[in-house]
Amino acid sequence: MEPIIKEIKELAHLQFDTVVEWRRWLHRHPELSQQEHNTMLFIAEQLRKMGLDPRTEIGGTGVMAMIRGGVEPDSYCVALRADFDALPIEECTGLPYSSENPGVMHACGHDMHTASLLGAAAILCRMRHAMQGSIMLIFEPSEEKYPGGARMMMNDGLFSDLVPNEIYAFHCLPEMDFGRVGMKKGKYMASTDELYWTVKGRGGHGATPHLSIDPIVVASHIVIALQQVVSRNAAPNMPTVLTIGKMDAIGGRTNIIPDTVKMEGIIRSFDPEWRLETHRLIRRISTGVAEAMGAECDLFIDEGYLPVINDDACTQQVHDNACAFLGTENVEWLDLRMTAEDFSFFGQLIPSCYFRIGIHQPGTPFSNLHRPNLIVDERSLELAPGLVAYNALSALKNRIKK
Repeated sequence: MEPIIKEIKELAHLQFDTVVEWRRWLHRHPELSQQEHNTMLFIAEQLRKMGLDPRTEIGGTGVMAMIRGGVEPDSYCVALRADFDALPIEECTGLPYSSENPGVMHACGHDMHTASLLGAAAILCRMRHAMQGSIMLIFEPSEEKYPGGARMMMNDGLFSDLVPNEIYAFHCLPEMDFGRVGMKKGKYMASTDELYWTVKGRGGHGATPHLSIDPIVVASHIVIALQQVVSRNAAPNMPTVLTIGKMDAIGGRTNIIPDTVKMEGIIRSFDPEWRLETHRLIRRISTGVAEAMGAECDLFIDEGYLPVINDDACTQQVHDNACAFLGTENVEWLDLRMTAEDFSFFGQLIPSCYFRIGIHQPGTPFSNLHRPNLIVDERSLELAPGLVAYNALSALKNRIKK
């Protein structure tokens, strides 16, 4: 084992209880996107205790701090990012540190991400005098809500004084057992756009449908017709997901045909040209079906996050560092995921890698992200800070050339 790995693992072990306390505080006090004021203050307070001087309120509630190395601190910069917003989900884990904010929960592991980056920061602060270069710590709000905290922070001058040379982030993965890490070179996560339909018919009495134009029937035909976007228009080698997740018949009831139906959904893909083509197809099908049935359809497409595309060299570096830190048998190459992440906007500007850390406790029931029963194996709060710190120090040493 390299001496630096031994030192980092010892530091991660010594601070483990503190990182667990940080994570449990965050878990008890979740805040929704663009409302994370107390979380911002908590993060800044911990960073100040480490001797850092954090900037707050970047892009609303974002936080950034610099760890300047003892050797040529301006020569190179590696950025580390964690997100910290929660979701509008009622927790049902029964944990003693469950959410104290009704209807809001850290159901995507952002509490684990933030506590882990704070833990990595504490390790790096202890080792800063031997660092050649600097580390930028980015604590990002509102990852779960458009336009996304990454864009909000960058638009608010996050990189106005310094653009990092590399940037890294990880996300917990409940499908992967604790102790394992995964990553993928190149295209990894999809672009995402939100879709909002308003189908307008003519309401009336449920017993006299011939006197109405039923928007529920029209909307249902639109949903069925849209399935051909993926099944008959997407090439087999072009991963695409189209999901309608909400349908609301406004004013309808058992014997009332409403005037209007609203629907919401997403379209996800990887290719920029195909992404635009899906927009055209969805609009054509939606309006065409509605017009053929005597109704109207308005469609708003809210263009969201870009695909996450990992830099090959950065990703290979994370892979090699994970192998050294955890053992080759605990590191794996991952497949494409149709989930989306606004880390893509950082990656568009800076060579990057977005990787995964397993949080499933072997032998326990599986609970997925964005579910009210998500449970994190807290042993990951020792592994993640150590690995993140080691990868950052290795990146400063190796200095990927572009």
